[in-house]
Amino acid sequence: MSSDSRQTIVTLDLEGVLVPEIWIAVAERTGIDALRRTTRDEPDYDVLMRYRLSVLAKHGLTMSSISEVIGCLEPLPGARSFLDRLRSLTQVVLLSDTFEQFAGPLMVQLGMPTVFCHRLAVENDRITDYRLRQPDQKRLAVEAFRGLNFRVIAAGDSYNDTAMLGAADVGFLFKSPDNVRAEFPQFSAVDEYDELLELITARLG
Repeated sequence: MSSDSRQTIVTLDLEGVLVPEIWIAVAERTGIDALRRTTRDEPDYDVLMRYRLSVLAKHGLTMSSISEVIGCLEPLPGARSFLDRLRSLTQVVLLSDTFEQFAGPLMVQLGMPTVFCHRLAVENDRITDYRLRQPDQKRLAVEAFRGLNFRVIAAGDSYNDTAMLGAADVGFLFKSPDNVRAEFPQFSAVDEYDELLELITARLG
């Protein structure tokens, strides 16, 4: 246990950590391989999203068709149990670059944890744009929690999580690809929920 007198809050990424990568699931269902590109491959989120929107427009993929795919997804094996155990020990907030329209069904399956994410602009069942809740929201959320005198422990898997991990008091990579681990060796990396829970528990205030 930590000797830090501050209360602790844990921030977790969502996709790749607790649930499957939604865009990859859409790619697999639709056969559109171009949608397999994720934040594990492209560090610039705006570049990635503009690319995705162009692919959706090119193939005429609707919000309804994407929602059908999401409705068939389930949390990663062991994710719900891990999250339940973690939430019994401390406060947990999910910080995700997904969207409200994507996250909703999966949040129900995870027991309705708190999630901070973004929002899609949808017109006539077409995704026309995306609206960031705020740029760099993961890092800023962690800094805000620390400003409220919380000690923050963070875990994520991708490039877009590393600013969050760096802003936290303690950061871990979880189920990360080798390229991310190699570029950010300062963060301890694990692949199993029990390992992550043990690392977090050891640092709870």
